[in-house]
Amino acid sequence: MQETTWSNPPRHHQNFWQVIQSYWQLTKPRIIILLLVTTAGSMWVAAEGSVDPLLVLVTLLGGTLASASANVINCIYDRDIDYDMERTRHRPLPSGRIQPRDALVFALALAALSFTLLTVFANLLSACLAMSGIVTYVLVYTHWLKRHSTQNIVIGGAAGAIPPLVGWAAVTGDLSWAAWAYFLIIFLWTPPHFWALALMIQKIMPKLACPCCLLLWAMLKPQNKFGCIRCSWCR
Repeated sequence: MQETTWSNPPRHHQNFWQVIQSYWQLTKPRIIILLLVTTAGSMWVAAEGSVDPLLVLVTLLGGTLASASANVINCIYDRDIDYDMERTRHRPLPSGRIQPRDALVFALALAALSFTLLTVFANLLSACLAMSGIVTYVLVYTHWLKRHSTQNIVIGGAAGAIPPLVGWAAVTGDLSWAAWAYFLIIFLWTPPHFWALALMIQKIMPKLACPCCLLLWAMLKPQNKFGCIRCSWCR
C-alpha cells in the first residue's frame, strides 16, 4: 500500500503577490466559470439574441462577486474537514495563511459590491436573486445539508441553479416560466453531474463526515465498515 506523504504548508506569505493568490484561491474561480456560462446563456435567450454588452459585463461581474463571496464563506465553514484531506489541506484557511476573520471580511465586501453593482446597473430583482444564491449555498447547502443529509447535493443544487435566474431578471426585470425552466434544467443536472465525478475519483476518497458520499461509498464498497467519507468533489 502506498503511503501518503504529509507536507507542512507555509503559514505566512512571502510577498504581496502570494497574498493576492491566497485570496484568489479562496474564491474557487474554476467553479464560478460554470455559473457564468449559465448566466450569460439565460441573458442571451431572454434578450432574444440582442443584449446590451454593458449589461452583460456588469451582470457577469456581479455574479462573479456573489459566487466568490459564497465560496469564501464555504471555505471558512469547511476549514476543519479541509485540513483532513491532502487535496484541500493546503488551501489558505486550513494552512493558516489567511485567518477566518479576514476571510469573512473579504466575503462580506464581495457580497456588498455585488449587490451594489447589480442594483445600480441592472435591477433590484437580479441583485436580490444573487444574494439569495449566497444564502442558499451557505445556509441551506453548507451549514444545514452538507454534513447532515445524504440529499445535500440534490436539494443544495438549487444554489447552483440560481445564476440563470439572475441573468434573466437582469434583462427582463421579471421571472417568466422560461427562466424557471432554465433553473429546473440546472437543478436536475447537478446531482448526476456530481455523482459521475465522485465515481471517477472514488480511489482518492478519504474517510470524512459527509453523508452524500456515504451513499456512494455504500454502493461502491458494500463491505466498508469505516463509515462516512467525503470525496474531493464535495465542496
